[in-house]
Amino acid sequence: MDDVGILIEALPYIKDFHGSCMVIKIGGHAMIKENMLEDTIKDILLLYFVGIKPVVVHGGGPEISEKMEKLGLKPRFVNGLRVTDKETMEIVEMVLDGKINSKIVTTFIKNGGKAVGISGKDGLLVIARKKKVKKKEGEKEKIIDLGFVGETEFVNPDILRILLDNDFIPVVSPIATDLEGNTYNLNADLVAGDIAAALKAKKLIMLTDVDGILEDLNDPNSLISTMKANDLKDMLKKGKLQGGMIPKGEAVLKALDGGVEKAHIINGSIPHAILLELFTKKGIGTMILR
Repeated sequence: MDDVGILIEALPYIKDFHGSCMVIKIGGHAMIKENMLEDTIKDILLLYFVGIKPVVVHGGGPEISEKMEKLGLKPRFVNGLRVTDKETMEIVEMVLDGKINSKIVTTFIKNGGKAVGISGKDGLLVIARKKKVKKKEGEKEKIIDLGFVGETEFVNPDILRILLDNDFIPVVSPIATDLEGNTYNLNADLVAGDIAAALKAKKLIMLTDVDGILEDLNDPNSLISTMKANDLKDMLKKGKLQGGMIPKGEAVLKALDGGVEKAHIINGSIPHAILLELFTKKGIGTMILR
């Protein structure tokens, strides 16, 4: 009867979400550890089989750094962004498209899903531009050249709509080109937010290694379960988000501003985190409202 109760609790959510699109960004241990990745993909497949249309976006920072070190290259970062010369860009493509994207697609297929791996290049899904980064040196700001690091200029979601309309799960790696054919490495969180906005997705779900947004960075018990976009904007301005949470916060705001109804930041290392967040009244992470 407990199992039946769980299904009954989930029913109104399933009804509300049926036929809608959700963009899910996989990151952290939910992607690195094989058992967690498979469990996460099984949860996404449950969404798929109850009528939700998922789009998966992934990064791969730790794997890229590991591959670089094996090849005798030392990863360098400025303001959390990887300095990406031509040789590094080749490694980024090799890892993101050749290894991680393929592994995720294969895991979907092994568990009964129809998945297609693409990058931002394919079908001109994402048009990129070179990202300009400012760094303070004393009282002055200096423009730092990070090489082939980009940001989204435009998203054309047609290829995603074609795949979704034909019951495929798109798996997107954050590599894109500009209109001159230059290839860039983009932040996966921001790409997920841009794609969610372009698709007018019902939800953007960010899987990470922390429980969500904390009111106090030093207090793990200060999790904010529900907040509004304006509150998140204030936290970003006041520097209350740090490290990898900054691009996640920025991605959430871009998605909500673009028409996404709600965004969720959750701990992907918790078993069945996506299902607990979407199909239970309490949820487990932070939900941000437009």
